[in-house]
Amino acid sequence: MSLIPSFFGGRRSNIFDPFSLDLWDPFEGFPISTNVPSSAREISAFANAKIDWKETPEAHTFKVDIPGIKKEEVKVEVEEGRILQISGERSREQEEKNDQWHRMERSSGKFLRRFRLPENAKTGEIKAAMENGVLTVTVPKEEEKKKSEVKAIDISG
Repeated sequence: MSLIPSFFGGRRSNIFDPFSLDLWDPFEGFPISTNVPSSAREISAFANAKIDWKETPEAHTFKVDIPGIKKEEVKVEVEEGRILQISGERSREQEEKNDQWHRMERSSGKFLRRFRLPENAKTGEIKAAMENGVLTVTVPKEEEKKKSEVKAIDISG
């Protein structure tokens, strides 16, 4: 059992992963003080969109939980050749003058996550799809070059 995930707030990212650009927040998990407005808490909750990154022999797959967001509100971009950037925004509902809110728990605001892709990523062939509030980004990998076999030759004579 590793102490790293529980020490760093239960996150599944690895601080030793050279591809992760996540920053560790030393105050993550601490109670929020009472003088912070609820809108700031909602924005911070949405800003931490949960992302899984899986590598298979064929591709790198990113799955992002962003329920309630339309695909038009999400951007998937590649910057500087190998930085995958996933961003989006969920707007707050318009408040009418006569409306009385009893509870507002759904998150709103912007999110932005960046990942440094490895050298073998085919950045020109990235595909993205949104289904049931989950964005799936697939980055194909270049085929590994097979090592030439060294064959011993018997010397006769």
